[in-house]
Amino acid sequence: MTASVPASATLQIGCGAGFSGDRTDAALPVVRTMIAAGGPAVLMFETLAERTLALAQLARRADPARGYEPLLDALLAPVLGLCLAHGIPIVGNFGAANPRAAAARVRALAAELGLAPPRVAVVEGDDLSHEAGRALLRQAIGAGFPEARFVCANAYLGARGIADALADGAQVVVCGRVADPALAVGPTMAHFGWSWQDWDRLARATIAGHLLECGAQVTGGYFADPGMKDVPDVHAVGYPIVRLDADGNIEVGKAAGTGGCVDLRTVKEQLLYEVHDPAAYLTPDVVADIGAATVEQLGPDRVAVRNVRGHERPAQLKANLFCEGGWIAEGEISYAGPNAAARARLAADIVRRRMGVLGHDAPVRFDLIGVCSVFADDAGELVRQPQPGEAQAQDVRLRAALAHEDKAVAEALLREVNALYTCGPAGGGGVRTALRARLNAMSCLVPRGAVTASHTLLP
Repeated sequence: MTASVPASATLQIGCGAGFSGDRTDAALPVVRTMIAAGGPAVLMFETLAERTLALAQLARRADPARGYEPLLDALLAPVLGLCLAHGIPIVGNFGAANPRAAAARVRALAAELGLAPPRVAVVEGDDLSHEAGRALLRQAIGAGFPEARFVCANAYLGARGIADALADGAQVVVCGRVADPALAVGPTMAHFGWSWQDWDRLARATIAGHLLECGAQVTGGYFADPGMKDVPDVHAVGYPIVRLDADGNIEVGKAAGTGGCVDLRTVKEQLLYEVHDPAAYLTPDVVADIGAATVEQLGPDRVAVRNVRGHERPAQLKANLFCEGGWIAEGEISYAGPNAAARARLAADIVRRRMGVLGHDAPVRFDLIGVCSVFADDAGELVRQPQPGEAQAQDVRLRAALAHEDKAVAEALLREVNALYTCGPAGGGGVRTALRARLNAMSCLVPRGAVTASHTLLP
């Protein structure tokens, strides 16, 4: 990726992951590409979503030493030594619900790899589970606050803690719930030293982070559609690298020698991904405005994004809180051959009636995978209607799912699905069942001044 301005005036930011569970071999080509290009560089890992954080909170409740990204070792081990040797800081929200435990694990991993102890910083302040945080949430939510079922809450922090940690010499910055683009804004602010009221440059750094945050989405993953949007070697899709200059102008590229592509279409799709209002993309650091942004193909796998504007940051921060949500049970069984869909429908009817016989008056969702299973249909209105081509379907899997406060009711559904082996229609097989505790999520806005981010360098 050739820069449009001297390397000394630019910063490279590469993305090594776009979600929890992402590929663990993606970051190494990114790091090697940034090293070969020369100049200041940062590697970011974005592994946290609302659902991911809920799962992390459950993990921490079960074991206080857990609650961070389960793939932390696998993500960092291939690149930690290279990054430390070449002065490439690593910034990630892989701390999830337990950033201090994650930071300790990073130090331990470095020792296991025979590396000198890295300077690891923890960014905190997002956790609102303490009493003061609960009081803040009660005020924001009012009578709807789930007092008895409350588990935890986190506010979306901005980039200040990350920037300060890097300015203090951190080589690895471990975050919990920060806004996804903040993983790029923090390093950019630390590198260029812009004012925190320079809204246009902040917005450009934010959009750079937005382009990076989903990993391979901007390089052809989640974009490919055979015959309509073909992507070369998508099995080996490379992860993105953004280069920012001193004015915040953006160039998007990808790791060298990898598949995928970076073109006008992939960049435009990612620019608009999860953006409700292109003129007012709200983040903790700035309100970004891409309403007049321009996108230009500079060369193979090189796209420029210009004319991003910014407006004053919001006065409030978004907070997510989680409360106990009972249990969710899922059971599946397959039917194959002639009349498969009819047999699957009969199996669903048997389970529905059996739950009534047992006195469990709880709604069960049924899906006919292979016939009708994707659409929002918890009430079962769509699946009750005959579907086009259903009579010809010869590979149908019935899914039954139930969310309930009472674990015994959830377990009853699973027993009834299992009983279909011999108590249901002919030819059923491949039963799989799962039962898990559930957290429900709520969102609210809290005053910015009530949430303070801070960073700590591990001794």
